[in-house]
Amino acid sequence: MLVIMNILSILIFIGIAYLFSNDKKNIQWRSVVTVLAIELILAWFFTQFKMGQIAVQGASDGFNWLVSVAAEGTAFALPDWLTANNGGPNFVTSALLPILLVVPLFDILTYIGFLPWLIKWIGKGLALITGQPKFEAFFSLEMMFLGNTEVLAVSKTQLDQMSARRNFTLAMMSMSCVTSAIIGSYTQMVPGKYVLTAIPLNILGAIIISAILNPTKVAPEDDVIVGVAGGDNKKAPFFSFLGDSILGAGKLILIITATVIAFVSLAAMIDQLLSLTGLRWLTLENMFGVVMFPFAWLLGFNAHEAFQIAQFMGTKLVTNEFVVMGEVSKNIMAQKGLFANEHARIVLTVFLTSFANFGTLGMIIGAFKGLVSQEKNDYLSARVPYMLLAGILVSLVSAAAAGLFVWS
Repeated sequence: MLVIMNILSILIFIGIAYLFSNDKKNIQWRSVVTVLAIELILAWFFTQFKMGQIAVQGASDGFNWLVSVAAEGTAFALPDWLTANNGGPNFVTSALLPILLVVPLFDILTYIGFLPWLIKWIGKGLALITGQPKFEAFFSLEMMFLGNTEVLAVSKTQLDQMSARRNFTLAMMSMSCVTSAIIGSYTQMVPGKYVLTAIPLNILGAIIISAILNPTKVAPEDDVIVGVAGGDNKKAPFFSFLGDSILGAGKLILIITATVIAFVSLAAMIDQLLSLTGLRWLTLENMFGVVMFPFAWLLGFNAHEAFQIAQFMGTKLVTNEFVVMGEVSKNIMAQKGLFANEHARIVLTVFLTSFANFGTLGMIIGAFKGLVSQEKNDYLSARVPYMLLAGILVSLVSAAAAGLFVWS
């Protein structure tokens, strides 16, 4: 019965996207079905096929290795930080400080031209297979390496040439990305193999949902990649570039730390205020659980489990993925309580592995405001709820696709 619900959930989530589509007549259903089929095949491959399991586990082990190497730098500079938590890792040392190595590493791969080359050719292949416009397919991959605001910044030339409607498609897709620079942080808090499974599923899910919510016909003469660098392409000296990259990584750590502290504190304050009503059940988590419960239940859980999953989902949308990952990390890694169930582990991990939350909305709108004309920015700002809906639906479709093949 739960398996049937899980299957139906994918159709229901796509149906919700259709219900809110701004141009139902022009949805390219052949492309949507093709991409959905690819997503389900990949979900099966990564979770059930031995070679797929080895691939995602190998990638996860690779990121864990990077984190362990980064710990050597932390041990040299801040040895007391590694022993302050009774000798064990904590959120800052295990999830955030490794960013100081991972971000510069990926930036170096970009500097030498390897990542742009890889993204370009995989993007062309994805466009050919899915039937999507070239830049949209290219963008879906590029944002997974650079992050949502960074990829928009280096795509300014393309954004200027594209219609407001196509810019809106990119804005919706940006809600579903993660950046490879912080994947290592995720793998320290939730199962790495599921994090790595979520990334390609989110790429395809973003294409599916944006194609339904905002169908856009692109003339052949407009289906070109104008440029993704923009401005002066002259490279900075390597060590100057590396210094800027390390500085950027440090700023990212401070931003994440400040955001997590602020959101957790605000949530605690709201709970304290709600407790003044005398209603013990009236908490922020319970309110989130009520809103997200129907969606969690459709993912193949009984009512009790669905409510717990729904609380985590709702909290993630209002705060961010780091807040929830930090909350569930001990139990999900130890496979205790709710997370003794592997279906719960993969569904929640895949759902959490994206930037889809209220804070990201502000980041994306802010990025577009500095990159495109006022007319295009007004067009996007008037459709902010669509962007949040797109992010939520992509996370739900990806979680449903992955969970469909994992039960215990």
